Amino acid sequence: MRHLPLPLALTARLSPVAVLAVAGWALTSGPLAAAPATEHQPDQETAAQPSAGGSSSADASKDTSTTYATAPAPCGSVPKATITSLVPGAKTAGKEIPSTDAKLRRTCSWNALKGYDYRWLDVSYEIADTNSAAQKEYEERVSDKSGGGNVPGVGDSAYSVVNLTTESKQQTREGVVVVRVNNALVMVTYNGSDFESKKAPATDEINKGAIKAAKEAVAALRDGV
Repeated sequence: MRHLPLPLALTARLSPVAVLAVAGWALTSGPLAAAPATEHQPDQETAAQPSAGGSSSADASKDTSTTYATAPAPCGSVPKATITSLVPGAKTAGKEIPSTDAKLRRTCSWNALKGYDYRWLDVSYEIADTNSAAQKEYEERVSDKSGGGNVPGVGDSAYSVVNLTTESKQQTREGVVVVRVNNALVMVTYNGSDFESKKAPATDEINKGAIKAAKEAVAALRDGV
């Protein structure tokens, strides 16, 4: 079996599934630090052109009501069938990431290396004091992720962007979806790499996968999961 060294940018994500890696691969440490090359305006079928928010901040500022008091359990937010499809080989139960305040912020991760294909999915919930506070946070997050577009029909406001990074000739494509639902934010990150070809999955695959997970996470929030 050939030796395929992993790029530094993926090491932090691969550590939880190191036992799945091919023997002889060298693991090192470091965050996803490579500067992303924004490559994608999401398909017009799934996302409109970008703007700061799907609903106006002026409307949100008038609404100080609170709908959600606590963050729901994130590892139950996405159906097992979706996990199996998006992250082949991952344990469908997921792994919740420790939080400094689990009442207000919770995240679950699924990741797996199947053959040479690697996939990673994160679903996070954050609870703000008011709808207007959540809208402000939403707009700030969207402004930091240029090059994407609004996703109609998901929550009160939703935004999707896909970026491609390359490190040591290894490509990684990552999709991020941010959704506001009243005073809650739902954030989904979905990425992947092929360590044999060193290519990344198609933009459409990553974008649609991230949006699908986001829709289901929003439904779980509303259903009180």
